Amino acid sequence: MIHNAYQRLIQASNARSPSERIGPVISRIDLRGDALPEGSALRDLLPRADFDVSAALEKVRPICEAVHHRGDAALIDYAERFDGVRLESVRVPARALTDALERLEPAVRAALEESIRRARIVHRAQRRTAHTTNVTLGGSVTEKWVPVDRVGLYAPGGRSVYPSSVIMNVVPAQEAGVESIALASPAQSEFGGLPHPTILAACALLGIDEVYAAGGATAVAMFAYGTESCAPANMVTGPGNIWVAAAKRYFAGKIGIDAEAGPTEIAILADETADPVHVASDLISQAEHDPLAAAVLVTDSVALADAVAKELEPQVAATKHIEDRIVPALNGRQSAIVLVDGVEEGLRVVNAYGAEHLEIQTADATAVADRVRNAGAIFVGPWAPVSLGDYAAGSNHVLPTGGCACHSSGLSVQSFLRGIHIVDYTRDALAEVAHHVVTLAEAEDLPAHGAAIKARFDWKVPSK
Repeated sequence: MIHNAYQRLIQASNARSPSERIGPVISRIDLRGDALPEGSALRDLLPRADFDVSAALEKVRPICEAVHHRGDAALIDYAERFDGVRLESVRVPARALTDALERLEPAVRAALEESIRRARIVHRAQRRTAHTTNVTLGGSVTEKWVPVDRVGLYAPGGRSVYPSSVIMNVVPAQEAGVESIALASPAQSEFGGLPHPTILAACALLGIDEVYAAGGATAVAMFAYGTESCAPANMVTGPGNIWVAAAKRYFAGKIGIDAEAGPTEIAILADETADPVHVASDLISQAEHDPLAAAVLVTDSVALADAVAKELEPQVAATKHIEDRIVPALNGRQSAIVLVDGVEEGLRVVNAYGAEHLEIQTADATAVADRVRNAGAIFVGPWAPVSLGDYAAGSNHVLPTGGCACHSSGLSVQSFLRGIHIVDYTRDALAEVAHHVVTLAEAEDLPAHGAAIKARFDWKVPSK
């Protein structure tokens, strides 16, 4: 049976003329009154951006293979094609990094330094230590954590500049103990083919001196295959557009990746206690990233929904990036106000949605937040907006999107570590369990496995 919300959403959409859709109009999905469906049926009722990585995959394939076969020459050609600048070298000169830091506005430098300091506090606490478990007398298993040898980190360019993403990538890699770290960011024609100077300054503050002017799929391919200038990496992390996501999928299995990041998302679970000014501003803050950005309010308060919708208008009018990002994002199918019968139903909705960023603005927000199972990061109460997490909470803002929070985590120190088990058994400890090993080997029709045990005891398995 089709949920009544479908019909109500269709009616609301059809009621808008094309001219009405130009303003900051956000759809409503009414899930009140009907029993909420389970699992994927509920997810299908919720807004989500169209983001077809599979289609993009075929377009990035020849780009990646061109980098494989032509190396730096391909990177230079693609920079000219996509970024409008002809590079002399893909590697950013060391002097450009120090110059960018020297010219950085003092207030921006101070803000970046504080962001780095707070991120280090949080990520340093995530370090794992080796742990030994004594399974039996003379038999132990130790799990040790080893960082990957080399990582390639990506900081997006394009619509905005993201030195914060440099911090969010670099700090956990450094705290994990990764010895070789390289970073790529798109070439900028207005800066002579270098990445944005604030990106370079952030690298200098973090002690990263291996930086490349490469963007999108070409950067991922450079790290995956290696070129004359850049050694191949074991892993690539960092947010990016659909071409970055498609390239990550293309190389999955050859290199480690963090995630196939899609358009950014905010979901806000709020009740009548929430301030509509705060809620509207937080929805807009994510909408300004991209026209595909998702802004979703889940509430049991029609009064709040009305107030937020009304508040969006003056706030959008007073900000920047209105026509190219914010209005398309708020008007898009990926954004909506979702009405529910209560906070309990709201929890079911946000857990089904699995937002990249989830704000809880309800009475007893801490207790409500504790019941959330699926979210990249949770922001509790009116004084922990997503913007804080983007820059200076100490948390990481490289988070799972597109509902992937139901199975994936955000970037952390653990992302760059590999757990290795070390098995250490004496002769007596092996003898104690040898008959079980042989029995299981024979049950799986793998007699050579059992023979490897018998060989250590003159082909006779000792009895217990």
